[in-house]
Amino acid sequence: MIQFPYRGMDMIKYSTIQLLRFPFSFFLMPVYWFALGQAGSINALDALLVFVILHLLVYPASNGYNSYMDRDQGSIGGLKNPLQPSRQLFWFTICMDILAIVLSFYISIYFVAGVSAYIISSRAYSYRGIRLKKYPILGYLTVIFFQGAVVFWIVYHGGSANKSLAVPVVPMVASSLLIGGFYPLTQIYQHESDLKDGVRTISYLLGKKGTFIYCGIVYCIAFSFLAYYFFTTKQAKEFYIVATGMLPVLVSFFAWARKVWGNERSANFSNTMLINLTASVCTNATFIIIFILHKF
Repeated sequence: MIQFPYRGMDMIKYSTIQLLRFPFSFFLMPVYWFALGQAGSINALDALLVFVILHLLVYPASNGYNSYMDRDQGSIGGLKNPLQPSRQLFWFTICMDILAIVLSFYISIYFVAGVSAYIISSRAYSYRGIRLKKYPILGYLTVIFFQGAVVFWIVYHGGSANKSLAVPVVPMVASSLLIGGFYPLTQIYQHESDLKDGVRTISYLLGKKGTFIYCGIVYCIAFSFLAYYFFTTKQAKEFYIVATGMLPVLVSFFAWARKVWGNERSANFSNTMLINLTASVCTNATFIIIFILHKF
């Protein structure tokens, strides 16, 4: 049992742990490995601390705060049957954010700024008083910019031994495009529940079939940026590794698209989580392989 300084929080509630959705950090991990693999000489301890700050503090706190604001009645990313949040969840997210910022000072002031910006944007995305998520384009751009380009920048900078500020722009853009080519698919089964909450997502604007077309186009653009970056930096082998690793994702994507074209009910939670897991496993494995090739 964990004691807290005020009444009503005598122990950690199961709903608090569930809604922090720690396993969901795995879905956001590819950008970390991509950035770390492209950084020059790295500081192992700093790289580990960056991992802990992002995947065990910042991402879960963002998930929890979003759940606290949304109070979802139906399935959400990574949870088919989410519990209702308590006030305890809110205070946990605040404490986790504060701890993340405090630990970030060990890396650098620039890293602190990047993590703080991510946290602020995440709160603005969910907070009822601002609620960026209810604006389909602005909300979408906020997510892909911070989960892609900003995370790439802070990981590259924070993990490098010399705390380089010369972070390459092309892979930052590619990271945002990779997020942008997948994120609408995670919203495809939530159109009705989002509308009830006053949220019109980019996936809703595109429609279920349109979401697949759009994501396919963005993925092609993302791979064009990756190809340009890898070939211009004499990393042809690395590009072929990425291309090979993404084949199962493409197969799953087109197989699911075919099902949705036949029956739009196939755009459901189970199929969304399946391709989410497939994409995460493949991209994590791909960028980890590249990281090992570069660092060992």
